[in-house]
Amino acid sequence: MIGKPSSSRPAISGPVAHLAPGNVAAAVRSPRARAVALLGAGVLALSVPVSINPVFAQFKPDATARAPLSFADIVERVKPAVVSISVTGEQKVAKNQKGERGGPPGGAPGGLPDLPEDHPLNEFFKNLPKEFRGQPGTPGQPGAQKPVQGQGSGFVISADGFVVTNNHVIEGAGKIQVSFDEQNKHDADLVGTDPRTDLALLKIKGNKTFPFLKFADKPARVGDWVIAVGNPFGLGGTVTAGILSAMGRDIGSGPYDFIQIDAAVNRGNSGGPTFNLDGEVIGVNTAIYSPSGGNVGIAFAVPAKTANDVIMQLKATGAVSRGWLGVKIQNVDEDTAASIGLADPRGAFVTEVTAGGPAVAGGLKTQDAILQVNGEKIADSRDLARKIAEFAPNTTVDVKVWRNNSEQTVKVKLGTFPTSKEELAKVEQSKPAPVGQTSLTQLGLTLLPARQGGGKEGVVIAEVEPGSDAAQKGLKSGDIILEVQGQPVATPEEALSGVKKAAELGRKAVLLHVKSADNKRFVAVQLKKG
Repeated sequence: MIGKPSSSRPAISGPVAHLAPGNVAAAVRSPRARAVALLGAGVLALSVPVSINPVFAQFKPDATARAPLSFADIVERVKPAVVSISVTGEQKVAKNQKGERGGPPGGAPGGLPDLPEDHPLNEFFKNLPKEFRGQPGTPGQPGAQKPVQGQGSGFVISADGFVVTNNHVIEGAGKIQVSFDEQNKHDADLVGTDPRTDLALLKIKGNKTFPFLKFADKPARVGDWVIAVGNPFGLGGTVTAGILSAMGRDIGSGPYDFIQIDAAVNRGNSGGPTFNLDGEVIGVNTAIYSPSGGNVGIAFAVPAKTANDVIMQLKATGAVSRGWLGVKIQNVDEDTAASIGLADPRGAFVTEVTAGGPAVAGGLKTQDAILQVNGEKIADSRDLARKIAEFAPNTTVDVKVWRNNSEQTVKVKLGTFPTSKEELAKVEQSKPAPVGQTSLTQLGLTLLPARQGGGKEGVVIAEVEPGSDAAQKGLKSGDIILEVQGQPVATPEEALSGVKKAAELGRKAVLLHVKSADNKRFVAVQLKKG
């Protein structure tokens, strides 16, 4: 199945946190933050007078683009439809969890939210120091139930009381309540969730009518004024303003992009709306980038179009149905393109096909580079994931691939994207014995037969030369090389032969099929000159 592909654009790195209370970001100084500081110094250093004739862009002032003197009229219209959400539930005390509290309902051991594997920011929470996962509470016996609670934001989208929020706000909740301006609390039922976009739909119980909002039907632009309303730190009805800072942000996981805003949002804003000056929802606030855990002017929201498409499906059926190709993929970088004879890096490279999945039935193979789907070009792995998800299950699509130095087209009948991920079998990683080693000096690797590394297939990497391209590509001692240039290898000698053949064909890089502790992937390693 389509796993966790990477992006050709730089993903947001560093501390990124959900906005629900209790999820405090660790203070991490990222390379990007240091880079920004250095760029500032560079600007000063380059401020030297030179003789040039400046040319200024000419434009006609637009009165509608000016900053309003006040947002009060807009806020007065939209705020009544924004709600605070409180959830309560019970969570089982795990063996390694001594009654800690602070994580949202349904959380994993240690106060961490129980997020799907490809959930945005899942890795961030796994890496949080223990002290940020929750405050010590009353010790409990393993297997016992303990009460947990959380807060977030949401907004009403219909007069009969349908409410949009984030999945991580209500995940695992036993009871959900929504309130308008900290008053008029109402019980709500969960209609459906979509973990891949972190969205959820609720329905307020009863037959009352409520003020409601609508999603924007025109695209927002970078530089537009935006208003955020939510429940930060439990302070319901908080209003902040800013601009739309960027579009198409990749925050590190999953195929969907986010919009970036600089309006102040904090923990508790999760699920709340971001508006344009027409009072329409342009995004659902989901995450913040923060070294301190608080607002630093960088927040992320699910775009209106993505949110609307998901919510309409949840409202109709309670679930989201997506097409499924049944492959694991990675980007085609320059080295991979060179190793398979592709003129330029593009498309999505198939690293694994799911047994019994649509790709197998359609004839897709590992090492295929998927270039087009139904005539639409595929830029990278995330682009493929998005395009496939847009198709309905059981749709037959034409998939153009690069295989054996030529373009080929296969027809694949898509399946239905699984709602839960199967556990991947873990590969035992053993330290290789220090005998019978073979050196691949052109790749900076030393190999052992698999049997000496405790395995039954391929060859084991015994050592990786520090600073080599192999080391930079993440290869490490204990990894198993299954194939070299598409040919299975059972001995170090076969691997060496494959490398020599690639060099004789004039390849600049050699494509290795590698099995690590938890997955299989293809790695193109540059050949050393000489």
